Amino acid sequence: MSAWLPTSPCTPRHCARTPGPAAPRLRGAARLAAGVLAVLAGVLLAPLTAPLGRAARERATRLWCRAVLRAFGVRVRITGRPDDAGPVLVVANHVSWLDVPLVAAVLPGRMLAKSEVRTWPVLGPLAARGGTLFLARDRLRALPGTVRDITGALRSGSRVVVFPEGSTWCGRSGGRFRSAAFQAALDAGVPVQPVRIAYHPAGPAAFVGDDPLTTSLWRVATARALTAEIRIPPPIPAGRHADRRALARAAQTAVASDSANRPSSSVHQCASSSPAAASSPRTPS
Repeated sequence: MSAWLPTSPCTPRHCARTPGPAAPRLRGAARLAAGVLAVLAGVLLAPLTAPLGRAARERATRLWCRAVLRAFGVRVRITGRPDDAGPVLVVANHVSWLDVPLVAAVLPGRMLAKSEVRTWPVLGPLAARGGTLFLARDRLRALPGTVRDITGALRSGSRVVVFPEGSTWCGRSGGRFRSAAFQAALDAGVPVQPVRIAYHPAGPAAFVGDDPLTTSLWRVATARALTAEIRIPPPIPAGRHADRRALARAAQTAVASDSANRPSSSVHQCASSSPAAASSPRTPS
């Protein structure tokens, strides 16, 4: 792991526990099967949307992602009104693999994902076909090229979705927004749309540290009354900030201010002293 990669102190043991009893195993199995079938249905039907215009494809994406979340038993609560006028850089805090369908259910766009996603079975080819932009996270020299790709996508009229923390956190706390992707918004002259993601309860959705995907899928499927909340503050207009670091700080402030009144947890106060090997370098998106 490169030393420059973002990390978080979140671990499955401390952060991903399910409060109270889980849902019955039979219900969990049914949700898991329904969720997998919903994903596969989208994979099979995706080629049929190719001839459609961008607006129609985005509507289809929203419907599919909401169906996937519903199949896994996740309720969605949306606060705020997304602006569909023109290209925008969407930036959100990062908690779970659920963040990807959650954001796409409201603000579908071209996702920025780690390059390993391209090799995943089924989902890798689907991501590439959907216009995902890939980042080699362990190659710092590749970063300027990725910023140019994001800039080009924005200039072509696309909405681009980025998780600038660069790593998943459990949602009780968050990491610093890295500024590189914000340079693309400045270069393309487009606004930035901050997005706040939260899950209630927080534990089941967290996908952190060395948590296996299969374990996370089962934890989500067996969670009781899991609600995903996505809040959309006002966008940051193009040109309001002259450099990417100031723009990143403004976006992070907009996201963090939404949770300013939420009770803090001692989890990270304890875990922050853990060595880097126990941190969470992953990002599933």
